[in-house]
Amino acid sequence: MAETTEAAPTPPPAFANYQNEIYLSGLADQVPDLPCEPGRLEDLARERFAPEPFGYVAGSAGTEGTARANRAAFDRWRIVPRFLRDVSERDLSTTILGTPFPAPVALAPVGVQGIVHPEAELAVARAAAGLRLPMVLSTVSSYRLEEVAEVGGDSPRWFQLYWPRDHDVAASLIARAKAAGFAALVVTLDTFVLAWRPRDLAHAYLPFLHRMGLANYESDPAFLAGLAKSPDEDPGSAVLHWLSMFGDPTKTWDDLVWLREQWDGPILLKGVLHPDDARRAADAGIDGVVVSNHGGRQIDGEIASLDALPAVVEAVGDRMTVLLDSGVRTGSDVIKALALGAKAVLIGRPYVYGLGLGGEDGVRHVLRSLLAELDLSMALAGCRRPGDIGPEVLRRADDLGVVPSSS
Repeated sequence: MAETTEAAPTPPPAFANYQNEIYLSGLADQVPDLPCEPGRLEDLARERFAPEPFGYVAGSAGTEGTARANRAAFDRWRIVPRFLRDVSERDLSTTILGTPFPAPVALAPVGVQGIVHPEAELAVARAAAGLRLPMVLSTVSSYRLEEVAEVGGDSPRWFQLYWPRDHDVAASLIARAKAAGFAALVVTLDTFVLAWRPRDLAHAYLPFLHRMGLANYESDPAFLAGLAKSPDEDPGSAVLHWLSMFGDPTKTWDDLVWLREQWDGPILLKGVLHPDDARRAADAGIDGVVVSNHGGRQIDGEIASLDALPAVVEAVGDRMTVLLDSGVRTGSDVIKALALGAKAVLIGRPYVYGLGLGGEDGVRHVLRSLLAELDLSMALAGCRRPGDIGPEVLRRADDLGVVPSSS
């Protein structure tokens, strides 16, 4: 009888190797097509995108003070490294609500990606799948959720729900996401009405009015049942029908009971910033929250997500999973979020800039750059795995006599 041997465990990916690839390509006089620095990436997008799509992606509410506050919040913390620890091998992997993450990073739900690139979410899904990073697909995607799931293969994916006023449409979208293999439901709370966004108003630009980002609705039987004619025959009526149901300011905590009846997997509420709301979510049996201010897109002068994180973690960190998005740009940002109690972060605008500038390759470059920086920064801080990153890694800048930058 032949002996059987167990397969050797697959080593964790060495994300830092992307740095070596870039340097070695220089020997052949090649440099990256896109910047490795997030600020320069945004600058290049500003140069190359049409003004309307760039304003929609980059813009925020009002004076955009909340978006600036998100970045300033990260700048108020400093990493204090520890040395003479064996960090020759790192394992950045973790598991969040049953979903394996190769690193504590996922792609945030960003809608209407077709305004920056024709392959939109399909290109993003392929790039994410190549790295096994979970992608959170927006309800308002440019391609049907089934199409995005197909190109993503067996890569992990979650579905973000803009909870519509029409229960039949909501139930149908949720059922479709479950059938397509989305493992968790991320319900956005903070966009039941659209905020005052001067960049979009300056161009009178709302892509949904041009039927962009409505692929999931226009392919949904419950949505189509409310139309006398197909969207192609009467596009104006389809848009008006969508507008009538997109947001629902009447929703309350009691409605979570109905939501749980529709979805038997993990549910996260995105947009939680107050610890009392986090407690209400935990009491309602919700599995996780995403501490988020929608990247500053909803309320001008809102609390920065990172500033809100510690109180939410203190309130419910032992009862549910806490994630963070809004303002995450670098590997060091990820470390700071983990040190303050987040289990993982969601990254948004940077990968959209990569999409618009380079399609699938652009998304892949942005993600690999972030992961490489995270891997290297963890090593330099003396951390081998996400579990090594705790509050002792950080000091407040003002405690050190450091004046944070105003950027």
